[in-house]
Amino acid sequence: MTASTDDLETLLERASTGVAFDGLRVAETDGEYALETPANEWTGLDEADCRRALESIEEYVTNWRYWQETVGGEGTARRAFLRWCERAPLADTADGDTTTGPWSDHGDGSEPLAVPERYRALRDGIDREWGQLSITARFVDVDDPDGERVYDLWHVDDADSDIADLEVYDDPRDARELATYDEDGRYRPLKTAPTLPGGWAFTGLSGADLVETVEFFYPATVANWHRELRGNLDIDHWLETAERQTGIYDVIDELPREAVEWMAEACCVDSQCLRRREWQYEEGDDLDADGGDGPFPCREPCSLVIAAARKWAILESEEERTYELELTTSELNQLEDLIDAVAEGRTDEIREADVNDGANRYRARYLRSKRFDDEGNLEATQVDD
Repeated sequence: MTASTDDLETLLERASTGVAFDGLRVAETDGEYALETPANEWTGLDEADCRRALESIEEYVTNWRYWQETVGGEGTARRAFLRWCERAPLADTADGDTTTGPWSDHGDGSEPLAVPERYRALRDGIDREWGQLSITARFVDVDDPDGERVYDLWHVDDADSDIADLEVYDDPRDARELATYDEDGRYRPLKTAPTLPGGWAFTGLSGADLVETVEFFYPATVANWHRELRGNLDIDHWLETAERQTGIYDVIDELPREAVEWMAEACCVDSQCLRRREWQYEEGDDLDADGGDGPFPCREPCSLVIAAARKWAILESEEERTYELELTTSELNQLEDLIDAVAEGRTDEIREADVNDGANRYRARYLRSKRFDDEGNLEATQVDD
């Protein structure tokens, strides 16, 4: 690894105002230089001695150049995300202190890496997971790295696949099409649903292209993650969101509070969405429903929840009636099995020959033949006025 002459010249030029980054400190006063890393310290250096000392800690020099010159954007979500990808301290201070918050330990229990450890890891590639995305940060040239990184991206289920078996892309905009349909060709209205199909890979992306690609897969997740990291995630709770709706969605603020609980339990859980619900019924009135453990914060009810809430608001306006119908105990249990199988998306997993499962297709058809009339209506009698 060789720090370029330009890198050294730039560092020396900026020494008069002080350089402090990722454990590297360089300062110059009246032509005398001081240089420091966590492992070494030099003082009273002239320019030539300082240059030689910098050449002996090339990793710190090229690391500084990559983040300050190539990536830039200090304080931005893009920069913080790229540092997270390679397990760099998220608060890129000279001492390497991490920012407090839910991602201070990088979210998976792993601690941030100092420059020497990170550079060793980048030679093999540092793997991270972002929802159903697997990201690898690595050097462009492993044999003679100059600090430049590139990034590879694929589905977590394909992380161990041979790249030759995957469809390879390099344009971030291709991610938009890949995220549109699930593996069965069905439209995915919720991009953070855990239904992202695999079979593809993006290789050799720049940092900017990586962030853009991730945002096509999971819109706004990087920005909201960064807001939460900095402690300024703005949250729009259910009631304020519902009350500002107009047109056909104007009715959703009439949804009873208990129905909002049921809605959150139905929609905002890990099996349905990778986001972690942070919004509540209103400020100071938390929902009992679990918000999930997803990696991305959800700051407001999404459009899918709003659309579903309209239907539930209409349905909840109906008066309850009492009906009488005849069922055996096994048939009652079967109705429970059917509802559970549909709610959990298990219907495709139930084998045709498994007639012991209440949601089995033949069991369901048998129950329909027995308990439904010729018009397909359940034979039930309303017993109240």
